[in-house]
Amino acid sequence: MDLSHPQSNLSLGFSSSHASPPRRSDPPVPLQLMEPQTENGNNLDVESDDDDDDKEVEEFRILGHSMCLKRRRDCDSSSSSAAAAKRVSVEPDLDARKAAVRAWGCQPLSIADPDIHEIMEKEKKRQFCGIELIASENFVCRAVMEALGSHLTNKYSEGMPGSRYYGGNQYIDEIETLCCERALNAFGLDPKCWGVNVQPYSCTSANFSVYTGLLLPGDRIMGLDTPSGGNTSHGYYTPNGKKVSGASIFFESLPYKVNPQTGYIDYDKLEERALDFRPKILICGGSSYPREWDYARFRHIADKCGAVLLCDMAQISGIIAAKECVNPFDYCDIVTSTTHKSLRGPRGGIIFYRKGTKPRNRGILLSQGHESDQYDFEEKINFAVFPSMQGGPHNNHIAALAIALKQVATPEYKAYMQQVKKNAQALACALLRRKCRLVTGGTDNHLILWDLRPLGLTGKFYEKVCETCHITLNKIAIFGDNGTIIPGGVRVGTPAMTSRGCLEADFETMAEFLIRAAQIASILQREHGKLQKTTLKGLESHRDIVELRARVEAFATQFAMPGFDI
Repeated sequence: MDLSHPQSNLSLGFSSSHASPPRRSDPPVPLQLMEPQTENGNNLDVESDDDDDDKEVEEFRILGHSMCLKRRRDCDSSSSSAAAAKRVSVEPDLDARKAAVRAWGCQPLSIADPDIHEIMEKEKKRQFCGIELIASENFVCRAVMEALGSHLTNKYSEGMPGSRYYGGNQYIDEIETLCCERALNAFGLDPKCWGVNVQPYSCTSANFSVYTGLLLPGDRIMGLDTPSGGNTSHGYYTPNGKKVSGASIFFESLPYKVNPQTGYIDYDKLEERALDFRPKILICGGSSYPREWDYARFRHIADKCGAVLLCDMAQISGIIAAKECVNPFDYCDIVTSTTHKSLRGPRGGIIFYRKGTKPRNRGILLSQGHESDQYDFEEKINFAVFPSMQGGPHNNHIAALAIALKQVATPEYKAYMQQVKKNAQALACALLRRKCRLVTGGTDNHLILWDLRPLGLTGKFYEKVCETCHITLNKIAIFGDNGTIIPGGVRVGTPAMTSRGCLEADFETMAEFLIRAAQIASILQREHGKLQKTTLKGLESHRDIVELRARVEAFATQFAMPGFDI
């Protein structure tokens, strides 16, 4: 298109001495910018023809046309400045705008939303006044809370450090890079042999990212059955075939189980099922298994069936970091975890993966490869986390995780995890002395499984009674001797109350509270039969419950709360 010879009738707001466009042979017609018009068509600035002599004429070209622009001479600069000042004066006052931003943007929660503030204060009091025995919960420090509630939540950072979709991430990159370095350091990993992704929102999403990165829909995975202490994200489906988790929906899963008589994993049956099923990913780790994992045996089985070995260490990651149990990193290809629980960090997930050269003779399939074969997990897993599974990472969480991981690498944290295990042993021994039945007869880590069936109680009912007494723990399914699944127990853990400074003698006292709660539950069951939820709520004023609740609160409020005062 020849823009120097326009054929359009559009005037573009210019005034010309010709009403019609010029012919090709005609010379370009100089155009003049029109003066601003008032509503009645008159010029805004009424000037005599003599004023034209006081203007400088500047000529330029647009789309091939000569244009003339008249400017006032320098002598009129004062009047121009006055006009500019007049325009500025009508701008909104900057101080007023600042005040308006602060009015909605800098209000404390108690002013901005009194309803939410009131509920949060109630939750704070509940945490302080109660005994927290849920194995997967813990209390974070103030520094972690400050990072979680910081301005870092404002930034979008899709992608990996140095390769973001958005700009302005130079400091976010520094935070995430530091977090990754601290994660490797916390678990004593060589960055040449291990990589890490700290962006997953939870361990469930971390596990699913691994499946998405390494598998195709319908490929096979194998993990501990949920009623045996596994996690739903390992592919759980109910006995009637209902698929509970995304892992069981999109992948084919076959669980292995514990021995119903002993509560220990049956490794012989596990190997037999794995060799028949041939999973592409074999998973070790679970939510409610109180004993050590035989990672060497898992490695042997994974090699025989050609599977990638994945460890979900969500429950025991803190114990592993403190080197107070067998290390899965010596045997596994990929390790995932939550970042709260025993790690005592913010809620989120993390993925460690091997990198570098694969060892020779590792498994039937791997031994067929060349000795220079490289692990290919890094790119696949990172791509699965983003963009396949989730969007921008939560930068406030990553900063908070970096803070927690710095603590994990200290001698004080190792001493803390040692105390967690001592407290679990003390609690287990106290219950065993009172003739309670514990699955596997005790614990090697931070949790115990208490079988309540000999007391005629279910885990669900006992959990509710404890809650009314301000003791929080959680019901758990336990294998029956005949192989059926019965929700007949509770899981009890020691990390949270250890974080509040409790020692072995304190857990002896907590064992007394737990036994008393069981006695109250038995009394209520005899008096009222099987209680409905609404009926149980009305029993909060029951004399025995009121008495135990008062004892629990008097005990719990002796101890400090990490992160806040009350």
